[in-house]
Amino acid sequence: MTMTSTQKKNSGLRGLLLAGLGLLLALPALAQTELRIGYQKYGTLTLLKAKGDLEKRLAPQGVTVKWTEFPAGPQLLEGLNVGSIDFGTVGEAPPIFAQAAGADLVYLANQPPAPSAEAIVVPKDSAIKSVAGLKGKKVVLNKGSNVHYLLVKALERAGLKYSDVQVVFLPPADARAAFERGSVDAWVIWDPFLAAAEKQLGARVLADGRGLVSNHQFYLAARGYADKQPQVVQAVIEELARLDRWAEGNPKEVAQFLAPQIGLDLAITELAAGRFSYGIQPISAAAAAEQQKIANVFFDLKLIPKPLKIADALPKTLRTASSN
Repeated sequence: MTMTSTQKKNSGLRGLLLAGLGLLLALPALAQTELRIGYQKYGTLTLLKAKGDLEKRLAPQGVTVKWTEFPAGPQLLEGLNVGSIDFGTVGEAPPIFAQAAGADLVYLANQPPAPSAEAIVVPKDSAIKSVAGLKGKKVVLNKGSNVHYLLVKALERAGLKYSDVQVVFLPPADARAAFERGSVDAWVIWDPFLAAAEKQLGARVLADGRGLVSNHQFYLAARGYADKQPQVVQAVIEELARLDRWAEGNPKEVAQFLAPQIGLDLAITELAAGRFSYGIQPISAAAAAEQQKIANVFFDLKLIPKPLKIADALPKTLRTASSN
């Protein structure tokens, strides 16, 4: 039986559709996937969200991006631990507490030190003039955040023990409220909350991180995600590095992009952005060694329940070197 021209045309179209379907089934890497990023009100990751460059970079790979804001690093890493995000950025202490709680995370990269971007502050009319004056006083901070280590080191330099102060644990918004109403004597906090306290409340700095701590910002991922999607993770790091290079030379533009993202006025944002440190780099053995020192201090103070090996949370290529 001879096919008509219409039948031949329909048969050809069916063939093309089946061939296209077969191609899609044979290329699972092109299937739509979602990268879930946790971010805070600060830093290059927030700037990347504002500019939209990552979405443009990943779209050809069939990857969409979902952004979720967290009030602080510990909460962000809890999200990573329970599987609600894949990637995020935090300070030095949160990954240590998260690892101690069993989170399967991996350090990927870090920013250079930014020690002036966190500080211990007191109300402008406080009688406390130095860190030594905090003995017996109430000090509020977000448990497990980078400022936790700053407090430990600042007290140590002042000749005090961690147990010499009354530590109150509250997230930033609640901590600020307690600070404003005078129910705590001091607040240990990071930018941009620090900049806002200085500009809006006249908060006075007793000590920042200079000479005490590095205050690295780390980029981490759930290890399962990093292992399955290395090309996506690499794309994020490359876009952050490219944005860092631009941001370092354009501080005013950075503040203009960030201000509406973090809900603070331009003067506060400029102060905070000026204390950030640009120049993202892959996680190194040296940065891991600093993290190990912090983990050891936290275990000695019984802030974490067991000794940690930071090497267990490093990329496989660095594990051996950091363990030696």
